[in-house]
Amino acid sequence: MNHFDLFNNTCSECSRLITRRYSTSFSLGIRLFDRRFRGPIYGIYGFVRFADEIVDTFHQHDKEALLRRFREDTWRAIDEGISLNPVLQAFQDVVHRYGIERELIDAFLDSMEMDLSKNTYDARGYEQYIYGSAEVVGLMCLRVFCEGDDACYQSLKAPACRLGAAFQKINFLRDIRSDYDERGRVYFPGVDFRHFDNAAKRQIEADIQADFDAALEGIRRLPDGSRLGVYLAYKYYTQLFAKIKHAPAQRIAEERFRVSDKRKVYLLFSSAVRHGLNFL
Repeated sequence: MNHFDLFNNTCSECSRLITRRYSTSFSLGIRLFDRRFRGPIYGIYGFVRFADEIVDTFHQHDKEALLRRFREDTWRAIDEGISLNPVLQAFQDVVHRYGIERELIDAFLDSMEMDLSKNTYDARGYEQYIYGSAEVVGLMCLRVFCEGDDACYQSLKAPACRLGAAFQKINFLRDIRSDYDERGRVYFPGVDFRHFDNAAKRQIEADIQADFDAALEGIRRLPDGSRLGVYLAYKYYTQLFAKIKHAPAQRIAEERFRVSDKRKVYLLFSSAVRHGLNFL
């Protein structure tokens, strides 16, 4: 291994560490990918995780300036093909290797910027935010899974977007209280957190279910080596969704639901069995 390969591998390891520290569930899914996909997906996750941290966590700092600098550093890393920021080095390598479009990256960063100033959303803003914060991340991963096969990418693009949207909407439901209490945000159009009721909850759930129904067909057609990991993420989120659906709106507004570690292990093994028997 030469020194540049050592540098690249070290940067990739940094993104892997970030993923494992921030998301045990996502890390579990990545481990089910073929080895050739794991490093690139870690690289994407490390990038989006740190951008999200800027807008959600660094309250004692100038978040607008930090995000602006992060955007500038991202484009510099991509344009020059190198960065001494290990997260950006790993990400730019993935961008170049798999042809990830600049439009996807800009849309993601635009959504992060929206979190700096917007607290409520109309239908158009909500769709824009979901596209940039979630759907494009799924599309970045899909570019990796399709490995340069544009026909494969185009055929799976729509269900990949629906899956990312479903995940994000469930996150919004699960975190509706903390988003409101800690950041003053309500993402769902027309929803007042102080009067969140079962009717509003059912409407949101119907929208999520439609996304899941459209996404599953795409998961079944994913390339070998990626299908099981994505299916596990799908099963994890549908399990979380089931818990949320069975709870009244008042409980959703008072506590944060999660899937237990024991249940995650069960989902891992049951998903592997179904995948092995081609029963997805």
